[in-house]
Amino acid sequence: MNEAQRLRAAIESHQPGDQRESAARATILAELDSLDRPFDEDADLTHVTASGIVAGPRGVILHKHRRLKRWMQPGGHIEPGETPAEAGLRECAEETGLAVSYPRSGPVMLHVDVHPAANGHVHLDVRYLMSAPDEDPAPPPDESQEVAWFSWENAAEVADDALLGALRSARRVIDTSVHTPGTSERTRDG
Repeated sequence: MNEAQRLRAAIESHQPGDQRESAARATILAELDSLDRPFDEDADLTHVTASGIVAGPRGVILHKHRRLKRWMQPGGHIEPGETPAEAGLRECAEETGLAVSYPRSGPVMLHVDVHPAANGHVHLDVRYLMSAPDEDPAPPPDESQEVAWFSWENAAEVADDALLGALRSARRVIDTSVHTPGTSERTRDG
């Protein structure tokens, strides 16, 4: 099974949290069937991206997107040879400057969303639950410097509909999990 087939299986088994996510799930599944290279941002205007809801003792980390000028979860494009889960971890580490990690059990796909992006692109975003240590974000100079911890309530206040669904999903997973997100060997240093 190749990585696109693994992602398809994960999305097929994923239960959407609301109507927006249900529509996104259907769109992503259809696009995975039609895209020759779904992880390659240069192959098609529509492609898979990965992001993370990064949780920790202070709540959740968001960054203010430099072009879009809105608060959102860290994430971005998948590089050649990466899985979506690896890309999400790398992007979150790069954009926060922190050692982010997956829960001890491994990557947890929380949410999916489809949204327009710059230059006519359409992102098929796969969102994972991650954790970060109780430290201040320290992004490198080439990333947005507006990165901060938000309480869950404050994050919901600045969230758009797409992020709000992901935040709700993360809270459900964290609140019902026996193990809260923690450091594991699946860490990516910022």
